[in-house]
Amino acid sequence: MPIDHLSLPVASVSRARDFYLKALAPIGYKLFMEIRRDGSAPDSEPYVVGLGTGLNADFWLQPGKPNPGAHVAFAVNSTAEVDAFYTAALEAGAKDNGPPGLRPHYHKGYYGAFVIDDDGYNIECVHHDLTANQ
Repeated sequence: MPIDHLSLPVASVSRARDFYLKALAPIGYKLFMEIRRDGSAPDSEPYVVGLGTGLNADFWLQPGKPNPGAHVAFAVNSTAEVDAFYTAALEAGAKDNGPPGLRPHYHKGYYGAFVIDDDGYNIECVHHDLTANQ
C-alpha cells in the first residue's frame, strides 16, 4: 500500500501553505482543508493545513519545530512537470538544491529537481521513466 499522508512541522503554517500552494500548483496540488483551533477567528493562523491532488489531502502542514533533515519527494508523470515545479518553487522563494535533470546514479530514467523551502526541508519532484530500465 502507498503512504496515505505525510505531515511536516513548520514554523509558520500560513507561510508554508502559501509557499506550497505556489510550488506544487504545477503538479496539481490544491488546498483541501484548513483547521483552526476552536473559537479562532476565520482569518487567524491555521492550526493544520492539508493539500492534495485527488479526493483527499495527502500533504499536511502543522505547527512545530522544523526538522531540516526531512526529505519529501513528489512523483509526477512527466519531466515537464518536474521542470514546472522547480520554476514555481524558486519563484515562491525556495533555494536551489539541484536543478531538473537526469540522475542515473539513482537509476536510469530518474529525472528530478530539488529545492530547499523556508523551513530547511529538501523538497523534490521526480519522474521515473520506467521504460529507460528496459
